[in-house]
Amino acid sequence: MFIGRERELASLKEFYEKDRIGMIVIYGRRRIGKSTLITEFVKDKKTIFYTATKVGKHRNLELFSRQVLDVLMPGVENISFNTTEAVFDFIDKNIGDEKLVLVIDELPYWAEKDDALLSILQKYIDTVWNNKKLKIILCGSSLSFMEQKVLSEKSPLFGRRDSQMKLEAFNYLDSAKFVSDYSNEDKAICYGITGGVAKYLSMIDPAKSMDENIIRLFFQTDGYLYDETRNLLTQEFADVSVVNNIVEQIASGGNTLNTIAGKIGEKEQTVLYSLDKLISVGLIEKKKCITDEKNKKKTQYVLKDYMFKFWYEFIPKATSVIEMGQGEIYYKKAVKPVLHSFMGSVFEEMCRYYTLMKGIMGEYGCFITSVGTWWGAENVRDKNGEIRSQSADIDVVALSETDKKAVVGECKFKNEKIDKGIYETLIRRGKLINAKYEVTKYIFFSLSGYTDWFAELADEDVLLLTLDSLYE
Repeated sequence: MFIGRERELASLKEFYEKDRIGMIVIYGRRRIGKSTLITEFVKDKKTIFYTATKVGKHRNLELFSRQVLDVLMPGVENISFNTTEAVFDFIDKNIGDEKLVLVIDELPYWAEKDDALLSILQKYIDTVWNNKKLKIILCGSSLSFMEQKVLSEKSPLFGRRDSQMKLEAFNYLDSAKFVSDYSNEDKAICYGITGGVAKYLSMIDPAKSMDENIIRLFFQTDGYLYDETRNLLTQEFADVSVVNNIVEQIASGGNTLNTIAGKIGEKEQTVLYSLDKLISVGLIEKKKCITDEKNKKKTQYVLKDYMFKFWYEFIPKATSVIEMGQGEIYYKKAVKPVLHSFMGSVFEEMCRYYTLMKGIMGEYGCFITSVGTWWGAENVRDKNGEIRSQSADIDVVALSETDKKAVVGECKFKNEKIDKGIYETLIRRGKLINAKYEVTKYIFFSLSGYTDWFAELADEDVLLLTLDSLYE
């Protein structure tokens, strides 16, 4: 069953309904669901669907030609094409007046070994095919190649596309559609361990409990996600050991360039190169303080993929136990008790998404246009009455640039209620936000609710939300 991607399908439908030739570019990191989306779109359409592989230019041409023949002249086997132009001419002569979709999936595998491919495509779009009802979909997982070689101004195809789609992981709401009968807590955990990545979500068996799924996927040697991080890194990087060390440090909280370089014993330039590549493949992101984004000192590297975060937090320490066939025991004794702690940062991201979604609709009395986190230092008075400085952060900071207003929030994914102390901390830290923004709302997000103290609180600028609120 196909789930989600309603906007993308609507956009593809609009693209298809135009009679003239058209081209759309779809890209995104591996496992994100690009091919599944395209397959769903073309299921009732005449389509040449070719997925390129790492076999070189001549073999890709041969395999592509076979796909073309199977669609346009099925049963014919004694025709071969020596050049890309020859097979493109064959498409032109046999397309007729009907609409035809031409999909080249994993385009970089072919184009990286055939420097002329994109230029030839451009020539045929501009001249030979320009009066045909041909719909071209170019798709790839290499973000850097698709952005620099296909979409940039330097590309032969620049200006030829109707639109482009960069597919991202599902948000927590769309992820929940894969496990619609789960409790909201288990829906959140499902999002946390898969990161909203389509392939991983599709591996969840909704007939089994969340615990059973985690054990089956991560804590068994034949589990799909047991070796997934190694497989992905091997596909993307030549020097896997350095990259693995970098990801390991980020997963354990080392999130600045000099910290990571020092921990793994590599030069900062070497680490920076690998970090840039990790960002380009969608595994790492740069996190900046929302009110101080130009301050390079306030830049942190964090894992964008929560599945990677889960894997690096729990699997390396459990490898020997899992390989002895005792992964279930390890999960129950060492992972399950701290699962809520792991979910802390995941829940914060869910709350930021929720706040932006509601803020765009004006629910907080202003037009919210951005959301992020804030961190810095604050001065507090200790038990002896002395002032001391300590680090401080705010989980959710949503800004309205038009109204110069801010909404701040605190998130707790714990089996304990939010109390007066947490309330007072957020109110105090809200005053640390850049003075040009007026803080108008204080939002609390709690898995387990609130203490009785809040029953006496009468403040319309304070919103008390629960996990259930995020799924309403």
